[in-house]
Amino acid sequence: MGRKNSRKKKDKQKQRQPAGKILKGVLDITRSGMGFVTIEGMDVDILIRPGDFNTALNGDTVRVGIKEMKSEGRRMQGIVKEVMQRKRSEFIGQLQMNKGFAFFVADMDKPMPDIFIPLSNINEAKNGDRVVVRLLQWENDGKRPVGEVISIMDAENSNDAAMKEILLDAGFPLQFTDEALEVAARIPDTIAMDEIKKRTDIRNILTLTIDPADARDFDDALSFRTLKNGNYEIGVHIADVSHYVEEDNDLDKEAYLRATSVYLPDRVNPMLPEHISNVLCSLRPHEDKLTFSAIFQMTTKGEIKQYWLGKTVIHSDHRFTYEEVQAIIEEKTGLYSEEILVLNDLAQRMRKKRFQHGAINFSSQEVKFKLDEKGNPVGIMIKESKEAHQLIEEFMLLANRTVAENISKLKINNKPLPFPYRIHDDPDEEKLVPFAAFAKKFGHKFDTSTPEAIASSFNQLLKDVHGKPEQHVLEQLGIRTMAKAKYTAENVGHYGLGFEHYCHFTSPIRRYPDIMVHRILEDVLNKKIQPDKKLEDKCKHSSERERAAMEAERAANKYKQVQYMKNYLGEEFEGVISGVASFGFWVETVEHKCEGLVSVNSLLEYDEFRHAEADYCLVGQRSGKKFRMGDKVWIKVVAANLTKRQLDYEWVVAGELSAEKAPKEKRKKRK
Repeated sequence: MGRKNSRKKKDKQKQRQPAGKILKGVLDITRSGMGFVTIEGMDVDILIRPGDFNTALNGDTVRVGIKEMKSEGRRMQGIVKEVMQRKRSEFIGQLQMNKGFAFFVADMDKPMPDIFIPLSNINEAKNGDRVVVRLLQWENDGKRPVGEVISIMDAENSNDAAMKEILLDAGFPLQFTDEALEVAARIPDTIAMDEIKKRTDIRNILTLTIDPADARDFDDALSFRTLKNGNYEIGVHIADVSHYVEEDNDLDKEAYLRATSVYLPDRVNPMLPEHISNVLCSLRPHEDKLTFSAIFQMTTKGEIKQYWLGKTVIHSDHRFTYEEVQAIIEEKTGLYSEEILVLNDLAQRMRKKRFQHGAINFSSQEVKFKLDEKGNPVGIMIKESKEAHQLIEEFMLLANRTVAENISKLKINNKPLPFPYRIHDDPDEEKLVPFAAFAKKFGHKFDTSTPEAIASSFNQLLKDVHGKPEQHVLEQLGIRTMAKAKYTAENVGHYGLGFEHYCHFTSPIRRYPDIMVHRILEDVLNKKIQPDKKLEDKCKHSSERERAAMEAERAANKYKQVQYMKNYLGEEFEGVISGVASFGFWVETVEHKCEGLVSVNSLLEYDEFRHAEADYCLVGQRSGKKFRMGDKVWIKVVAANLTKRQLDYEWVVAGELSAEKAPKEKRKKRK
């Protein structure tokens, strides 16, 4: 007992910080105006009173000084010493004009001061306009922050405002800085002959791009030819963004801060200015382009005999959409069908081999919205991964893995060369044990003895459940046991893909880590290796920005779902229970894949329900009725709140009881 108390005392002392110590953390300001800074490695956050923010805003990364603690047991208090990095510098709100000056009042649920706008910075905005304002300067001298209007919002387009606010709230600026745009404008559009002479010229080899129909930034292309020895030479060619974006200039700094493009249902917020993303670096057909390539010599059975990495110049012969390539694969005829069918055969061989070696085969569905000219959803499409998608996926995986394997062999001062690996750790054991127990109830055995056995069990389970009622629930729960992939110099392999070495090399137009990989690989090939001492910090930043982008994309998709389902208030649909909590259960409609909450309070007239956590279900205390993840139920759409991005459903008893007898029209409200 004494030892336990001693350990607790030591832990407490660890948490206690001496007055005057400077710590780094993220400021979270509550609606009441009080601030709290969370410090990595500390269980307790630091209280910051409003008078001690010193120009810091919600979400900013700050340095905090610890104030003297008055008595034992009280929360630590601090003062912001420095704003290291702003989460956001652009805000949406209203412009208020006065004689000789203007003020901007932000639409924020967290307190922030009004921003002073000199008349020279209002950019034709008028009193009362909703505008986007950029914070220009804010000195810690008691004066108000100063900003400029960068755009005027369309008062009638609430969708546009919602998408912009989602981006800004996630820390992604809507516009590039003038300095970054100036650097981009100075980049020449033409390729110098001297540059072409430095590269391997493969413009005379058949080269194709395969991308989504609405894509504008073509990161990658595949070249193909048959060699005299009967083997195939297949080139994976990636836009050479690092040739155009020089390290540490204003354009590069802005790309690093964003770290990723963000893809919302009606727009892309790009990592690089549009002219670079969609014109200069995009591998458009019938244009010479600079690329970084991985070229493979493969047998007809997909075995790699040798590979080459280096800089190239290509000329794409044709731009295909995924749908066009899928039609060629299915019908076995069409433009370049012979080459596409060979590439597809090789991709399917590599895919099969990958799963045999431990990769996990989670199925993927993508929900896409059909939008009108104002961005309002008028329909929903479910896109599944088909062989055309898998063709590109497998060759991109091959290139990424090959680059990582190549770099992993290098050492500097007897230590591995710092490199931004893409890693995916083993599944979380705490999540895996209850999942295995739950799967067992459906008759599925799960071997958790080794990481390899877990992967094998997952693949067998996914194969066994295909088409069965429990497929959805087990797939969703299985994914939740997985660790999150991230960037780091500490390579532990990629569990989900079954690769010992893996990185991101194939999308430098939209991911900053790929640019980092290109730069290191170029240094290695030129034998001018200079290890980056800040690499791990850059990896951490890139992972954080990736998560922020994913959250923004989820929020935007949810907004569109709510916007769409507002048209169906009072109507009934069949759905699948996608999550369970003590306060209710979530249902995803079968027809639209739109998720809403059935509150436990709405079930009180039928029974009192309790949460059975181990069984992922709610259980009626009197009736024994269960609402379990994966169950099919009927729901009515009762509320759609766009501000909260929230759908509320009610369970329809009659709909469930008569589901088998109901005609197709039953999906809609009874007239």
